[in-house]
Amino acid sequence: MALTTLKLQLLMCLLAVAGLVVSVWWIWPRLSARTWPAIIGRVCVLLGNQLLTFLAVALAVNNYFGFYAGWNDLFGTGDDAVAPIVADAGGNGAGPGQAGGVQVVRTTRAPSDGKGSPAGRLQQVVISGSASGLSAPAYVYLPPEYSEKRYARTRFPAIVALTGYPGDARNLITRMNMPMVAASAVHRHEMPPTVLVLMRPTVAPPRDTECMDVPDGPKVETFFTKDVPSSLAGAYRLGSDAASWGILGASTGGYCALKMGMRHPEAYSAVASLSGYYRAPIDATTGDLFGGDRRLQNENDLMWRITHLPPPPISVLVATSEKGESNYRATLDFLAAVRPPMQASSLILPSGGHNFNTWSREVPQALPWLAQQLRVPADPAPAVTPSPPS
Repeated sequence: MALTTLKLQLLMCLLAVAGLVVSVWWIWPRLSARTWPAIIGRVCVLLGNQLLTFLAVALAVNNYFGFYAGWNDLFGTGDDAVAPIVADAGGNGAGPGQAGGVQVVRTTRAPSDGKGSPAGRLQQVVISGSASGLSAPAYVYLPPEYSEKRYARTRFPAIVALTGYPGDARNLITRMNMPMVAASAVHRHEMPPTVLVLMRPTVAPPRDTECMDVPDGPKVETFFTKDVPSSLAGAYRLGSDAASWGILGASTGGYCALKMGMRHPEAYSAVASLSGYYRAPIDATTGDLFGGDRRLQNENDLMWRITHLPPPPISVLVATSEKGESNYRATLDFLAAVRPPMQASSLILPSGGHNFNTWSREVPQALPWLAQQLRVPADPAPAVTPSPPS
């Protein structure tokens, strides 16, 4: 039974309730004696009921926040981080990528807002890269214009959107409604048709790499700044330079997005960070990210970068809340430190927590802002000869 299914959640709730009823009605009267076996039995009953209740609550919290997508994700087993490098050529103007490939697993209709905005398509894919040797699942949102005949030779700008850690990319669809927000914004002429690449920053589960090339570890930064843009630009009709690529993230994804934009302006020209922080934490989930290298640690500290290194030529949007967000003061300090050619904007709510509710309020402003910073590629996409039917 899958970790995130409603059936498992209901089953655990029923077990917790049944355990409590059985304990009070049947077990507890039989353990009322003042003997050591009875006392130990009562302690075990209490611990058992507490465990069942904890598991029921943990499943509900995980389903709400999307911390873990499955059992392999929870226990760090399976081979989610490794997949063959495959190029898909399935009717999307797709061809082999230069540094990896994209394998399309499934194509569905994107969610609609029910207000007349065209829905577009949603593809579940696996992105693989040769530069990093990593691969990761993702969702690619193709706006309706992508399939229209008048856009058949048009390249599109692209936005990579990241969840927090450990995250589940489906939350970007079901909780933050990014495809729906994008379709509505395009329909209202608030942003150009833009391809969205929906991912999580956890490419080497269960470790939280903070999107770093960890010394003697996974090259996650290389994956997101080299493999993802090059593989997708080879598989879809997308721009190939940084002016056509933006990156957005929330929480850990916000830190990752801002860091990769600042460290790699050749990959991303615009960034939106929602509830992002400015320095990578070091804890049990991250392990030693820097290998004792103080220089590397400083270079991944965004406040250190903005005050000690030349600012990159990128546009950034940072979002926080005056009440409810721990990064509010740090965000103001960061904004004060920004210097040209870097350009910064802010989205500050009066109140809002570190949660999907807050980010869902910010996305309808952040996503169009980010798309407006990107340049629609001027060069036409090359014609692709369809593969003969197998």
